[in-house]
Amino acid sequence: MDIITPKPPGSDLQILHVRDEEDAYVVFATSTAPARCPGCNASSASRHGIHRRYLQDLPIQGLPVTLQVSVTRWRCPNPDCTRLTFTGRLAETARPFAKRTDRVAALARRIGHAVGGRPSERLLAALGLPQSDDSPLRSLKRGAAAQHGSRPVRVAGIDDWSRRKGMADGTIMVDLERRQVVDVLADRSAAGTAQWLRQHPETEIMSSDRCRLYARGARDGAPQARQVADRFHLLQNLREVIERQRGRAPLRGGATVSAAILSPPNAPPGAVIGRYPHPRVAEHRQRVRDGQRSALQARFDQVQMLRAAGKSIGTIAREAGCNGRTVAKWIAVEALPERRTMAPKPTTPDSVHAHLAQRWTEGCTDGRQLLAEIRLLGYAGSLTHLQRLLSRWRRAHFAAAAPAAGSDAAPAVATRMAPAISPIFAAVLCIKPRRQLTPRQAETDDTMKVTSADFAAMRQLAMQFRGILRGHDAGKLDGWLQDAAQSGIHGMRRYASTLRLDLAAVENAIRELWSNGQVDGQINRLKTLKRAMCGRAGIALLRARMLPLPVFRCIHRD
Repeated sequence: MDIITPKPPGSDLQILHVRDEEDAYVVFATSTAPARCPGCNASSASRHGIHRRYLQDLPIQGLPVTLQVSVTRWRCPNPDCTRLTFTGRLAETARPFAKRTDRVAALARRIGHAVGGRPSERLLAALGLPQSDDSPLRSLKRGAAAQHGSRPVRVAGIDDWSRRKGMADGTIMVDLERRQVVDVLADRSAAGTAQWLRQHPETEIMSSDRCRLYARGARDGAPQARQVADRFHLLQNLREVIERQRGRAPLRGGATVSAAILSPPNAPPGAVIGRYPHPRVAEHRQRVRDGQRSALQARFDQVQMLRAAGKSIGTIAREAGCNGRTVAKWIAVEALPERRTMAPKPTTPDSVHAHLAQRWTEGCTDGRQLLAEIRLLGYAGSLTHLQRLLSRWRRAHFAAAAPAAGSDAAPAVATRMAPAISPIFAAVLCIKPRRQLTPRQAETDDTMKVTSADFAAMRQLAMQFRGILRGHDAGKLDGWLQDAAQSGIHGMRRYASTLRLDLAAVENAIRELWSNGQVDGQINRLKTLKRAMCGRAGIALLRARMLPLPVFRCIHRD
């Protein structure tokens, strides 16, 4: 049955008629394209035959449409041409050897770009354009390969992403002006970065996260470009430096702890029970445990006061921030219960600690002799494990005896101790401005400034550096680097020396407004696409889905 003739997809077609086949439509058309040889561009008037092409076109009322085009085959009049015959090209309708019209291919390419292979297969079938899941992705990759490297980039952002976690990394390039991805590379190397930049000599600014590989690649591939370090990563690196510095050892200026604190109950003088070998680390862990115990004791006292006031268990749990079972257990006792500890295993010296402590007090310090004795008591560990414990006892004993040798009256306990906080929390306190701290954090910050000289110095340097980054005054950077180098803190000295290695990039980060923030956002998008494609995300497909598509409008030509 013939119906109203629709408008053709291109001006090089003439619609003859349309046939309704119940669940599909077949549109018959003939080509009006000029007869020019694609090899030599010679015009021909000699017909050789008829060739029929079957193209998938846009659906009509949700039903599939097949476009059957009669294309003339011509003889090439040029005797020097390698082609004897050729068919007329449908330049405005479909590409040579294609099975779909250009407007169908563009629509499928856009859907594949947005949702991927199998979701696009289901969606196109519902729209009346049945295709396999590979067809949109093949078209998408061909389009990305055609436009690869064709877009000029003036301000480029570069960062790495994980192709296979811990095994292989890639590189992503972002146009920071257009806020679009321009390329996805399969490696993370200085050579690959330099090669990409040589293909884009128009690049004037390159922003990165202080990666040495990218910095070297930028110097080799685009020496004319200004390198800009990312301000977020500068502060993040400073926070990591402070965290490592706090984790190295107790800060200078803090309180000391006497041998009585180092020695556990019922143990010989100088005995230290702990995993870490250095006495300072054992001291720090003891301070942390004491701080936790003090906080727990304060909460226990609060629960007892609320109970004495006649409040219910639920009310006490809400006000004190405890679990209801904990409140019920605490109100049944008069003192805070001791913390439960795991029973020592036979492979650890702690299982025979009482015997070792007694023999140590009697003067027996030979590890092999003690090993033979505790073997009979059930010890199943090694001599090395025992020697670690004995060496800690020796160091703790000498550390406790050292102050007494130099002074007549050594302090027995610490007069003032810094609050027991983790290195991560201390680094956060150093980096965050005062207005962003909670009241509890501000109180801890004030106490740390008084009890720890290094903490106060690192916080002051961190706030000054943050102010320099936000103030866009690069002239103050040199003075800050000198202050950090002369601070006497190992971490700050090392951080200042690393900043001097790429000083120009850091100064540009202070002056310029560009940053790598949107690059990190594009990496999150790339990871989402990679995981959604369940292992099919090769470099070509990832690049095709990350690159922006040209604006597509499905229109009919008059």
